[in-house]
Amino acid sequence: MFDTLLSPLQLGPTRVRNRIFNPPHGTTLGRHGQVTDDLVAYHRTRARGGVGLIVLEGMTLHPSYGFAESFLYAGDDRIVDGLGRLGEACRTEGTPVLGQLFHAGRGVRLSHDGSRPLSYSASDIPDQRYRVVPVPMPVDMVQEMIESYVAAAGRLADAELDGIEILASMGYLIAQFLNPHTNRREDDYGGSLDNRMRLLREIVEGCRQRIGTQRTLGLRITLDEKTEAGLPAEDMIEVCRRLQSLVDYFSVISGSSAAPDGWIHVFPPMSVPPGFVADDAARLRAEVDKPVLVAGRINQPQLAAEIVEQGKADMIGLARALIADPEFVNKMAAGRIDDIRACVGCNQACVGHRLAHFPVSCIQNPYSGREQRLPPAAPARRSRRVVVIGGGPAGMRAAVTAATRGHAVTLLEQSARLGGQVNLAEALPGRAEFGGVTSNLRRELEASTVDVRLATPADAALLRELAPDSVVVATGATTRLPEVEVDGTHMVDAWTVIRGEARVGKNVVIADWSCDWNGLGVAERLARDGHHVRLLSGGSVAGESIQAIVRDHWIGVLHGLGVEMTPYAHFFGAMDGSAFFQHMSSGEAIVCDAVDTVVTCYAAQVRRDCDPLLAGLDCEVIRVGDALAPRTVEEAVLDGLRAGLAIE
Repeated sequence: MFDTLLSPLQLGPTRVRNRIFNPPHGTTLGRHGQVTDDLVAYHRTRARGGVGLIVLEGMTLHPSYGFAESFLYAGDDRIVDGLGRLGEACRTEGTPVLGQLFHAGRGVRLSHDGSRPLSYSASDIPDQRYRVVPVPMPVDMVQEMIESYVAAAGRLADAELDGIEILASMGYLIAQFLNPHTNRREDDYGGSLDNRMRLLREIVEGCRQRIGTQRTLGLRITLDEKTEAGLPAEDMIEVCRRLQSLVDYFSVISGSSAAPDGWIHVFPPMSVPPGFVADDAARLRAEVDKPVLVAGRINQPQLAAEIVEQGKADMIGLARALIADPEFVNKMAAGRIDDIRACVGCNQACVGHRLAHFPVSCIQNPYSGREQRLPPAAPARRSRRVVVIGGGPAGMRAAVTAATRGHAVTLLEQSARLGGQVNLAEALPGRAEFGGVTSNLRRELEASTVDVRLATPADAALLRELAPDSVVVATGATTRLPEVEVDGTHMVDAWTVIRGEARVGKNVVIADWSCDWNGLGVAERLARDGHHVRLLSGGSVAGESIQAIVRDHWIGVLHGLGVEMTPYAHFFGAMDGSAFFQHMSSGEAIVCDAVDTVVTCYAAQVRRDCDPLLAGLDCEVIRVGDALAPRTVEEAVLDGLRAGLAIE
């Protein structure tokens, strides 16, 4: 079923070995605007994994949007040597590399010194997301910008990359010139579509002339920006028609950086349907005679193959899917599709790290972004007997890693099911895909030598029998209720509600200390079940502790369900059907009356069930995940990996 997906394709002068490409995405692995060994290792890993084409992250090219700590900078010649090393490393593995050129225009969220820099755009139309009022770009600066694109394209050619891609999508600078909502100019770069596309046309013409016909030239575009003032799809299709003689392919993505609703679709969370951009690609493919590439929430090989087989696109972009599993293509080609570690669309360590200015990674695959910093799972010096207590993500990862290194591993899980808190998260509305974290780890366990014993609590007799050299404690955390006075009001914790073990009244107040998926998820479930829900959070916004795109989408869902949300609320207690909170900055009282049930999302606490057993053991003991300190799945998997690597 993957014959077409695995067949070669010609993108102008560049031949790719299969129809899977790694789309541009920020990694924060560069330094001072330059390529690093970490960035080379990151991309080489994916090239070695079999991907047909790599398009590097957007490189800035003009001082008005430089920010060398966040982006590769193609605005001077220093970029050439590093790009040359990166391109050669990937070509050695059989994968050509293109570089993307990018300017955000008014979409500026960064600073050089803490002050707000000037931002430039076609006109002074304010940006909804960053709340920026840009400076209309003078004509001489427009000309300078075009020259900067062309010069940057030349540097990428000098680095012997296989081509370049021009970003004209997602509400960034070129899209701001194309869009009549953001381009109110009255000169040659505004007004008619021909004028609004003049900036792009002159960039494309200049870049084509500079790099010649021996290198590929592509254009990344958006047909649906998923926001009210987005560029009309008909305009973008016409732009592509007019430029197709100059470019070798079009790459289609969705969303816009300009507003929250559009931004959600640039890095769509699991609540957005898989493959949702494919129909946009098909629409463009029917209008142009060049290959059309598509990306956007595609994480399964079957879906990728279906899109290509149906003629909706010629190549499939996997960004987060290849962060989760760089061996995606090799596994697919070998018929090992069940071994692919599927992305679950959580956005936590990929987009979340990037927007927090940390190197990209993955909650399931800590090696991503750490290719040079985490040692491989090499054979141990000698085989040891290892017991892992707890079958959540931390325990499963520790067990698989230790077994891979040659240790004899037994995993004890007191319940009849692996997964730990993942089982709670996946039970919430729209979150079933998160259960893939457990499914992927379970698959690795099944392929390993780990002796998995479910419904088997650890006890002294069993540990004596197993005689471990090392014990990994991965027993997780448990809930606790806040230490407040409650009288005459029903109060339960969120995990009890998720498990269906609590009867919840009609009018519910959620006291949300954690500001994560617990509060948002329980609020959605109860609202969908017909309860009147008030969500009072201790943060500046509900869901403050989780990745912004996931949170923003979820808050929109809750708003549509009528959930009342109040931030800065510290739970103080409950009495006789009233719940009492205190505003965390003003100190003023917030009172919720007519309350049937208070659901608390309070700090979890480390489980200490095994402490008496551990005290009598004469062996190495390693705590991981929430058994060390309550955190998230990301830290649990990373802890488990490090534990498995540390046992010698």
